[in-house]
Amino acid sequence: MSVDVAALRAEVKARQLALREAYERDGDAPALLRQRSADVDDILCRLWSALDFPTSITLAAVGGYGRGELYPASDIDLLILLPQAASAATEAKLERLVGHFWDIGLEIGHSVRTISECLNEAAADITVQTALLEARLLTGSDKLFATFRRRLFGNLDPLTFYEAKRLEQQERYLRFNETPYSLEPNFKEAPGGLRDIQVIFWIAKAAGYGSTWEALETSGIMSQEGVTFGKQFERYLQHLRIRLHFQVGRREDRLLFDYQTLLAQRYGFTGCDGKRPSEQLMQEYYLNAKGVTLLNTIVLQNMGAALAPEAEQVPQPLDEHFQMIGSLLDIRDEQLFEHHPSLVFDAFLIMQESHELQGMTARTLRALWIAADTMTQSFRDDPANRAMFLRLLQSERGIVHECRRMNQLGILGAYLPAFGRIVGQMQHDLFHVYTVDQHILQVLRNLRRFTMSEFAHEYPLCSRIINEFGDPWLLYVASLFHDIAKGRGGDHSELGTVDAREFCENHGLTAADTELIVWLVKNHLTMSQVAQKEDLTDPQVIGKFAALVGDVRHLQALYLLTHADIRGTSPKVWNQWKGKLLADLYFQTLHFLSQDEAPQAHGIIAERQAEAMRLLRFFALSDTVHERLWKQLDTVYFLRHSAEEIAWHTRSLHYRIFNNQPVVRARLWQEGVGLQVMVYTQDQPDLFARIVGFFARAGYSIVDAKIHTTAHGYALDSFVLLDIENRDNARDMLPFIEHELEERLIRQSPPEAPSSGRLSRQVKHFPIKPEVSIRGDEKGAHFILTLTAADRPGMLYTVANTLTQHGANLHTAKITTLGERAEDVFLISGGDLRDTANRIRLETELMERLKI
Repeated sequence: MSVDVAALRAEVKARQLALREAYERDGDAPALLRQRSADVDDILCRLWSALDFPTSITLAAVGGYGRGELYPASDIDLLILLPQAASAATEAKLERLVGHFWDIGLEIGHSVRTISECLNEAAADITVQTALLEARLLTGSDKLFATFRRRLFGNLDPLTFYEAKRLEQQERYLRFNETPYSLEPNFKEAPGGLRDIQVIFWIAKAAGYGSTWEALETSGIMSQEGVTFGKQFERYLQHLRIRLHFQVGRREDRLLFDYQTLLAQRYGFTGCDGKRPSEQLMQEYYLNAKGVTLLNTIVLQNMGAALAPEAEQVPQPLDEHFQMIGSLLDIRDEQLFEHHPSLVFDAFLIMQESHELQGMTARTLRALWIAADTMTQSFRDDPANRAMFLRLLQSERGIVHECRRMNQLGILGAYLPAFGRIVGQMQHDLFHVYTVDQHILQVLRNLRRFTMSEFAHEYPLCSRIINEFGDPWLLYVASLFHDIAKGRGGDHSELGTVDAREFCENHGLTAADTELIVWLVKNHLTMSQVAQKEDLTDPQVIGKFAALVGDVRHLQALYLLTHADIRGTSPKVWNQWKGKLLADLYFQTLHFLSQDEAPQAHGIIAERQAEAMRLLRFFALSDTVHERLWKQLDTVYFLRHSAEEIAWHTRSLHYRIFNNQPVVRARLWQEGVGLQVMVYTQDQPDLFARIVGFFARAGYSIVDAKIHTTAHGYALDSFVLLDIENRDNARDMLPFIEHELEERLIRQSPPEAPSSGRLSRQVKHFPIKPEVSIRGDEKGAHFILTLTAADRPGMLYTVANTLTQHGANLHTAKITTLGERAEDVFLISGGDLRDTANRIRLETELMERLKI
């Protein structure tokens, strides 16, 4: 049978036009998606029939087309399923078929596979597996398709699929800087977009919970209220995508500035309250995206709990008001915040202080969301609440996470009304790509990263300065207020000082701290302007700027805030040129301010170095003995090691910095029971795996490890070991460890797998669910691997061996053991980590191997 390509092409256009007219008349988004799928079904089946394919072959729709949601300009994904490899005649027909697809104006994405090939691809790639789950028979062999579905779902482990999709979502969020509030958001892929809703249904289908909102309610995964909101959120995004596809005339899932005004007018926005139609449209979008991210969080938590009910799901009381269910914070009374509104901040403080908590239960999130609407002026005036809010900013961990959570739930804007006014507010300039509130939280995130040793490789100067500065929480307060007056008219830097001063005085800050914060808000743009627009070789420019900052403390604070602010505008705004200009201005001003003063050591690093030198003098070593070694050590090293450890390393290595042979030194741990071992050697393949494997086989558990690579390519690693077998000959083991480990490193013996050992009773009965995350730095050259798991013999060897198998290079590691819980951070590179699929594969494999 011949194919009339011209007639089919005309029919495709006519049907598309009819769909548009019906949508503009009725405004029924689901009807359009269903009818477009049905129209394409009809065209494809007729084309398939015309080419007279063998009846043993199957044509199936997959992906969005498979679930019957075909948008006006979406790709049409097809699977051509073969019982065995195609014959030459069949291949020729397939080539004609693909050619006809394009000739008639359909953008087809297709794959031709046997069932075995489908299963192999699905096992290797979670994206392929997800698309195949949506498969829908169009025409061809019913029997082959049924066999394919049976084997696909038979090979599917719902819990593994859930974990993989959760990791994939984390990776997707990272690509969009973990925010739905970009000024030109991708409303399909970014947080709060359609993909967040699709993830819910993919997991639900894999787990057998159904493929509709009603089915999720019947399965107990969602409440009736949640289903109502879910439908509203989904319908909003469907309309948005349909209208944009029609407006642009092609597939486009980004709300670019070019489209926002016309789209807003078609939505009926006319502009009011000083806001353009596009600003009204985008604020509505951000509110919808905010709701989608919260819904996604709640539903995925519920599905995770249903898929993996464990002994730890038994509530464990934390205090009289809160409890822990699994790894989630839960309120013991659903009306807790109605009866005790002052406990709102307690929930976030507990999240910061409890390492075991990974999130909040659905009912806790819901209760906090409701509580935001009831936070009154009397709540804001309560001294206890003010003190609690400051504690949140002064915490040692979780500040950014909890501020973001408070913003998502409306708590932050309710407590700081001035902040609430800039939530979802756009910034029309050439630099910012986030709404004002999200930019502020990005700046806060950057400042926090300056304090964290795992990011010191990325921000070495900022890390050093912030450690010298002290009290970084003052900078966090300044970051919250630096842009808070945007959109009011007038100079936001001047207007913001009023809010900042009021906050500082209400919260009892000292006069000096208040002055610093208000000064930073007023001058937060100054350093950038001077660095980029004035002649830094002119002494008068430096002198004028130095007069403005007045002293080193103000200079340090302004440099850190400026650096964080520029990096927080857009991933593309920061570059090495701007960094150099800022650094040049900083150092020239520092020199100017220090001319009349004797040089003084500031900060933790300088203090540790000075103390290490004092300790070295006890061994009659010269004041220059450290210089050659310390030149090879960076900020990260001095942040992570104590003065005593620095002195020990220097004493042991100063005369063999370029040693060809490994150096191993062991001693009794000076801070408790156990041993401390230092390893210094040229970096070698599998080095970390070999070292930790040796310790495990020798009967030692590693409770602390500091892995460091020097500037000249040597590994300088320190370990604290505890004897698993409780032997009473610790001192006698020192020469054994030094000799045996040195010999293995000289021979470069392959890693030796330790025995699995025995698990503690606590871990057996209260298992800790492994959590693994891999995040790239801004350049994408290095990645930070964080993992949480139950500590057990050989755990570090398992991690090291897995990294080696994936070709990942280890640069630094921070090993922390908290009772039965291990919380480790590794800086890694290589191993194709830049590829998202490879990162997800590594994360998945690590989680699987760390399970008890």
